[in-house]
Amino acid sequence: MAEFSQKQRKQHGREGLGSVVDFLLANARLVLGVSGAAVLGIATLAVKRLIDRATSPRDEDDSKADGWKELSLLRATSHQQPQPPPAALSQPMPLLSPSPSAPVEPTPTHSQKTPTPQPSSPAPLCLTFQEKLLAFERNHVIVPEAHVTLVKQLAGDIALELQAYLRSKFPELPFGALVPGGPLYEGLQAGAAEHVRLLAPLELEPGLWNLVPGMDTVAREPRCWAVRRTQLEFHPRGRSPWDRFLVGGYLSSRVLLELLRKALAASVNWPAIGSLLGCLIRPSVASEELLLEVQHECLEFTLAVLMVVPGASADDRLLLAWPLEGLAANLWLQDLYPVEAACLRALDDRDAGTRRRLLLLLCGVCRRHPALVRLGWSHLTQVVLHLGQEEVAWTEEALGDRFLQALEFLVGSLEQASLPCHFNPSVNLLGSFREEEIDDIGYVLYRGLQVPESLL
Repeated sequence: MAEFSQKQRKQHGREGLGSVVDFLLANARLVLGVSGAAVLGIATLAVKRLIDRATSPRDEDDSKADGWKELSLLRATSHQQPQPPPAALSQPMPLLSPSPSAPVEPTPTHSQKTPTPQPSSPAPLCLTFQEKLLAFERNHVIVPEAHVTLVKQLAGDIALELQAYLRSKFPELPFGALVPGGPLYEGLQAGAAEHVRLLAPLELEPGLWNLVPGMDTVAREPRCWAVRRTQLEFHPRGRSPWDRFLVGGYLSSRVLLELLRKALAASVNWPAIGSLLGCLIRPSVASEELLLEVQHECLEFTLAVLMVVPGASADDRLLLAWPLEGLAANLWLQDLYPVEAACLRALDDRDAGTRRRLLLLLCGVCRRHPALVRLGWSHLTQVVLHLGQEEVAWTEEALGDRFLQALEFLVGSLEQASLPCHFNPSVNLLGSFREEEIDDIGYVLYRGLQVPESLL
């Protein structure tokens, strides 16, 4: 009898608990809605089973069989998607049928308002490659005019200070006036990519020096020249102040570079000059070129000091003291920049073309990709010059097509490991590239041809 009474009490307890659960679920439908009530019901059912198992003895096998089900129910409640907030209690709620079947749709009344459709967000614009290219030009290529003015002012002031230093440090060496220039002065600067050129001309005595093509020397370098000392029988060594830099009867660019590099690094008081000009000037010790890194509060740029030997008066040839290797270490490198810039300007003036804009876009793209940095201003200028002779449209509307055409030309040149100079086809501008560098550049450009937007 006692056992029967205990079972009766447990049965009444379960019925009472079930009534409470049903009451909660019925009211939850009104407050939380159908989906919210379903979530609450699952959680409540799990708690109810836990209470039943705690109040009544169960077999061990039954506990193991139902354990993973309860765990899955609890996990299901935690992974439900967030539901929209319930309607306010003051708003009229439709009456739901107590039947477990689908709820009856409420009858619309005059008090209910039809929801106003929200304006949809505008669809994203699909820009063409031409439009993306022009946007890249505005954001990453065009240099603000205020920056151009400031760089020109700082470069001019540094040139005056350096010229005064050279005249005081080496009064016996006749250096000409130091003249800043370069792509920035020609409107051919893409961002802060190119160096500002500071030319330091050597004033050689007429009649004592002769220019010899590099192909006529043991180095056999078509782009280099040798500066040979002549008239030694009438003007022996020592008559010219530049005779101290002779190596084997030729004016050595390497010896002059070493002299000026030591002077710029150790003798010039750059902190004082920078304080006077309102900027920080530091010579670059990592580069074999003569570079000055200039930092202003508004911008940064690099000034390249270039010692040059002017050519004959009949041409505009300039020979640079450049860090060369091997048999060409004492030779002078022909500067192609003046003729390249002049040729581009003439081609664009002839048909109001966009060759220079294409060059700036190529420079801007290459400066933003580590694998393409090896392609310098001169390499890309030669590509544009090769394409510039073709009878194709060079209007702004065709700029995207010309950009892709330049990429194709570059990929073809890299496959052959050959980019002939426009002015001297015997000069291969890719001759100094390693095979690994050519492979890396070619891979990036080939992928760029498949998806041009990836380069921007």
